[in-house]
Parts: sequence; C-alpha cells; structure tokens
Amino acid sequence: MKIKLLKKFEEVFGNEGEYQVYFAPGRVNLIGEHTDYNGGHVFPCALTIGTYAVARRREDKKLRFYSMNFEELGIVESSIDNLTFKPEDDWTNYPKGIVWTMIKKGYQIESGMDVLIYGDIPNASGLSSSASLEVLTGFILKNLFRLEVSFTELALIGQYSENNFNGVNCGIMDQFAVAMGRKNQAVFLDTADLSYEYAPLELGDAKIVIMNTNKKRGLGDSKYNERRSQCEAALADLQKVVSIKALGELSDNQFEEYKDAIKDPVQRRRAKHAVYENNRTIKAVAALKNNDLVLFGELMVASHKSLQYDYEVTGIELDTIVEAALKQEGVIGARMTGAGFGGCAVSIVKEAAIEKLIENVGREYKDKIGYEASFYVVEVGDGPIVL
Repeated sequence: MKIKLLKKFEEVFGNEGEYQVYFAPGRVNLIGEHTDYNGGHVFPCALTIGTYAVARRREDKKLRFYSMNFEELGIVESSIDNLTFKPEDDWTNYPKGIVWTMIKKGYQIESGMDVLIYGDIPNASGLSSSASLEVLTGFILKNLFRLEVSFTELALIGQYSENNFNGVNCGIMDQFAVAMGRKNQAVFLDTADLSYEYAPLELGDAKIVIMNTNKKRGLGDSKYNERRSQCEAALADLQKVVSIKALGELSDNQFEEYKDAIKDPVQRRRAKHAVYENNRTIKAVAALKNNDLVLFGELMVASHKSLQYDYEVTGIELDTIVEAALKQEGVIGARMTGAGFGGCAVSIVKEAAIEKLIENVGREYKDKIGYEASFYVVEVGDGPIVL
C-alpha cells in the first residue's frame, strides 16, 4: 500500500522535497448512539480500515489536495489565506476546515502543503470517513509543522471544524474514537467531561461484522441537526423541573419521574432515547467486563429498537438488515451504528457462523430492498500513525 501511495503522489505532485505516508482509522460505535451531544456515554473502537495520506510541506500558501477515491476531481486547490467553505471544493472542505480551525486556535501554520488521500472506508457508510480525514489532517499538520498538540486536542479540533466550517452539529465521539484508538480495545467515553477508559474487546470465538446497507447518507442534509435541536428543546423543558445540564445526567427512573415536563410528545421520545441509551451503554460496558457477551448483545438489540421507534433514525434498509441478522444462528447482537438514515449496522457474530450470516442476510436484504448489502469482518486498530 505504501509503495502504491508514494508512486501515485509522485505521479500527481512530483518527487521533489520530503514527503511521508500517514494513516488514521475509521471507527465503529458498538453502543451509545446519539448520546454524544447529550452529555452521555459512548463505546466506539477504531478500525484497521481508514484513511491514508501522503503529504509534503510547500514553500508558498497553496493547499493542493488529490483523492484516489475521486480522481475525476483532479487536484483541488485553495490557499491558507482564503479558507472558506465552498461546495465546489467537495471533500476538501474537511481538510480545509482543519487548517482553518488550527490557524484560528493560534497554531503556527505559515505555508501550504500537497496532500494525496486514499480511503478504504466505504464512503457515506457511517464508519466516520469524515472524522478519519479530519483527524488525519490534524495529525499531518502536527507532524509537518512540529506543533505541540495532543490527540485529545486533535479530536476537539475535528469536532470544532465539522461544527463551524462544515455546518454539521456532530458530537465528539467520532473524532475522539479515531484519535484515541487502541488495538483490540474500545473507548468508554463520558462525553460530558471527556473522561475515558479503555475496555478490552475480548469476544472469544466471535468477531465484529459490519453490514453496510449501501444506502448513502449525508449528515449535513439528513435530519441529524433536527434530532439534536429536538433534544435541546426537551432538555430546556426538563430544566424547569430538575437541575441538570444534559440529558445524560438522568437515570431511567428520573426520566420517568420528570418526563411530563416535556410538552411535545416527539421531543419526549427523543429525550427518552438519549437517557435510556446512555444507561444502556453503561450497563453494556459493565457486561463486557464481566465477560457477559449475551447481555451485551441484548443491550445492542434494545439500542436498535430505541433508535427505530423513539429516535426514528433507522429506516427500512437498516431495520431489514438488523432483523435479518438477528434471525441467524451465532449472532450475539446487532444494531445500527452511526447517525442512521442509511449507512451501516454492527453485529457480533460467532466466527463459525459468519459465512452463513453473509449469505443469508445478503439474500434476504437484496430480495426486500432490491440491491446488495456489503459485509466486512473487521479488526480493532490503533489511532493515527506515520507509516
């Protein structure tokens, strides 16, 4: 892979100067969906698939980007002196946003760079190709300009950029999981204060299988921002009767006690999901520590149901693929992962049953939806590295 990337970089940008190969992972969230902007817990892990880059510092102010995934766009050029969101700049708005954020935060980036990108995360799948690209760009800048910036800060820079440059009100989970990934471990993160711990993913004779519906989704034009504002409205109602800063502070029982303060029934369901999902996530991590994979799987299924009925972010594609998976032998748990409205589901499956799962679920999905799903048996990997 490294040789292929370097060869392509030289073909596109020439071979003068120093350039290196970088990698940042994608991520999958095992449980804790739509909790990260509600002050709750999440439980993602980094993957061994992700985003690669070859980068070289320039002497002038130009930023030149080229993607092997979108070769038809050619080199997309901008300048560090004029960093604004432009629809015609397409995918490069993500790395541009990181440069803009880091300059805004006072990091010394006085010249541009040439960057070649290649990603093996399926685009718009909900496995955080955008967060992977954002953290990767921050990591490249840290390296090229010898910046003192921690991995936690790289995650926060990615979130700030996506919120303020790309206009998507995402929480911190995706960027944090990418920046802080650790091999064979998941990150149990409290998004209220960014305290975290690593939990070993000891799945015995089971593996993580990602099931891609191949229904493309785009966060910015989905109902993601709408769900976030519904939760904020529900929180404002609850704050009239109970002293909390975020929905993630409530137990299930407390929510039941105070829920009538939320006047709008739709907002009440949204808030219920945020509260119950947070507490499910806490229980799921405890189950994993106790080697209780069965309970972990049950909580995954309950999470999907809540996302389907209370949060309404699944849709026919995700529901079909999860329901088909849960009928298969050897499936411990399955649920949608990511923002929803398409993208992927995650399942934990006994290794001996994986081949049959792919065959059966693939057939049932195609019969009902009309096009094929894709399946990935994934490994849990590290955060950003220089290759």
